Amino acid sequence: MSLLKKFAGETIIYGLGSILPRILNFGMTFLLTWVLGQGEFGQFGNMYAFTALILVFFTYGMETALFRFGSKEGQIEKVFSTAAISLLVTTIIFTLLLWPFSDVIAVFLEQPDDGRFIKWFILITAFDALSSLPFAKLRLENRPIRFALIKVLSVIFNITLVLFFLIVCPFLIKNGMEWFGVLYDEDKKLDYIFLANLAASGGVFLILFRKFFSFKWQFDKQLWFRMITYALPLIVVGFAGVINRQLDRIFLTKLLPINVLEQTGVYHASVKIAVLMSLFITAFNYAAEPFFFKNANREDSKPIYAQIAQAFSVVGSLVFLGIMLYMDLIQNLLGKDFRSGLHVVPVMLLAYFGLGIFYNFSIWYKLTDRTRIGAYISVGGALITIIVNIIFIPKIGIIAPAYAALTCYTFMAITSYVIGKKYYPIDYPIGKMFTYIIVAVVVFGLSEIIRPYLGGNILKILVVNTLLFIGYLGTLYLFEKKTINQMMK
Repeated sequence: MSLLKKFAGETIIYGLGSILPRILNFGMTFLLTWVLGQGEFGQFGNMYAFTALILVFFTYGMETALFRFGSKEGQIEKVFSTAAISLLVTTIIFTLLLWPFSDVIAVFLEQPDDGRFIKWFILITAFDALSSLPFAKLRLENRPIRFALIKVLSVIFNITLVLFFLIVCPFLIKNGMEWFGVLYDEDKKLDYIFLANLAASGGVFLILFRKFFSFKWQFDKQLWFRMITYALPLIVVGFAGVINRQLDRIFLTKLLPINVLEQTGVYHASVKIAVLMSLFITAFNYAAEPFFFKNANREDSKPIYAQIAQAFSVVGSLVFLGIMLYMDLIQNLLGKDFRSGLHVVPVMLLAYFGLGIFYNFSIWYKLTDRTRIGAYISVGGALITIIVNIIFIPKIGIIAPAYAALTCYTFMAITSYVIGKKYYPIDYPIGKMFTYIIVAVVVFGLSEIIRPYLGGNILKILVVNTLLFIGYLGTLYLFEKKTINQMMK
């Protein structure tokens, strides 16, 4: 089996472990748009943005450091032991430091009565941080099936609890079983959702508990210093990434002139559709990071990395086009009150595509131990995000964060490619890679031009869009048949 096929196989398995749980979560999220009000959904989005932010500091790049130093033969146990002890100590410290400020944080998030939510999410973050290292070790050991199984079981458990409290309990109470009212309060829907998440995160850590502590307790100070020197710039990278991917909800909460939580809720729901592209990127990144480190010393590693980037562009363009051509069906996943933000989706899809391209182009600074340069690039992207949001949210509303993300990821991809040419030159097929997505955008535009002539008939629209999608597939294969067949050899 070729390396590319092996990589593709692992990406599919990691996809099942990351995409399937997220699809389940998305299904749950879309259900929540029918159960929660716009304001409650805004609070929902804010809490997960807060979690993404503090998780960067709880993990401080130790996963990538594990890949970098643990990929050397015979080093994984020593590296894991050192990283695990470090992560355990800092998680306890960070939890104790944040806990007393839960009410202050809630006020900052425009949710002054929700200090309890902050405390729960501090615990969720602590469990997720401690679980991150065993998950990273599973990836480094090429055990994607176990990785996927734990991820899927966790989400199923989470969703089961949410469905029980939000659907089953009200149904039973309505049908004469009033004693279920002891468990259910109509005004505490968010409490049940967040507590279910806490239970799921705690359950994952218990499953991984043995793996987390199944090492000889040895702490190599010299190794830790090398790891932390390598990883600390990744905190900046991660923090900038959170600003670019998650803090748009916070920007909206602070900068929208009216109906703050309601509009934030509409935006968050619409972005959930665009995150279908992010699912593909997540699966790709889970497989790519350990793969790139483990094969960096091969003579043919650079041509393989170039092929992987080209394959990513092909699949990414198909994901974009598939979502946009079938939006008439996909939009029905959202409650009717949340569909006013669908104009955000195509821009965010292109932004996430740019993020995936950046992941491909940015591997050089991790392989060459120049994570500091990666931090500079990420800070530049974060500044663009902040500036665009501050200037344009008050003027154009919820579409502004989408344009901010697109501008940011385009800048980061181009900058990383240009600098990478100096330190770790890879001959990426740039022209082909961007032709795929440009043609996909043109096909979508053609669909929008044809739409008014179809009289709003959904069946006709779907037939035309299906023909356009098949035409794109056929054209892609016609012009790239040789490359596609070569990749599969």
